[in-house]
Amino acid sequence: MGDGFLNKVYAARDAAQTRALYDDWAKTYDAEVGESGYATPRRCAQALAEYVDDLSAPILDFGCGTGLSGAALAQAGFTAIDGVDLSADMLKQAAEKQVYRNLSTIEADSPPVERPGQYTAIAAIGVIGAGAAPISVFDSLMHALPSQGKLVLSFNDHALEDPANEGRLSEWMDCGAARLLFKEHGPHLPGIGLNSTVYIIEKA
Repeated sequence: MGDGFLNKVYAARDAAQTRALYDDWAKTYDAEVGESGYATPRRCAQALAEYVDDLSAPILDFGCGTGLSGAALAQAGFTAIDGVDLSADMLKQAAEKQVYRNLSTIEADSPPVERPGQYTAIAAIGVIGAGAAPISVFDSLMHALPSQGKLVLSFNDHALEDPANEGRLSEWMDCGAARLLFKEHGPHLPGIGLNSTVYIIEKA
C-alpha cells in the first residue's frame, strides 16, 4: 500500500487533524495494518494478563481505535473492556468486533476517566507518539489509576526517537511514584520493519 495511511500517520498534527485522519482511515485500517503484521496489541495484552490478578475486573482501552487492541485483550482473557477514542468512525468499527462493554468518544483535552481509580488497569496501545497523542497523556493515565493500578503502553520506533517519551516514564519511576514491571522491544509492524517497546508500569 504505497499510498496508504501508514505513510501519513507519523507526521505531526493537532488533535483535530488526528481525528480527521483516523476517521478517514477507519474502514481500511484493519486491512492496512494487518498486511504489515500488526503485532503490538497481542504483545501488550498477553504481557498485561500476566500481571493482573482478576481478568474480569473492568479495564480501559484508551485510544482503542477500530478495536484491534480490545480484541487482543479479550483473547488474552479480559472480559470487561471499555473503549474510548477520538474518532467516532473508528469506534463504529470497534463496535462490530463485539468485545467491548462500553464505547465512547473522548476529547483530546478531557480526563481519560470519569473518576480516578475506576479502572485498576488501563491499556494505551500504540497511542502515544509521533502523529498521535503527546506524552502528557501518560501523566493523565497514571493519575487516573489507583495505587497498584497497572498501565500497559507501547512506544514504536518513531516514539522512541524522542527521548522525552521514555524520559517521562523514568521520571515517574525515579521518584518512586511508579515501578516498571515489564519492558520488551519487539515487532510492531514487521512488514515495514517497524518495532515497538511494550511497558507495564504499576502506580505506587
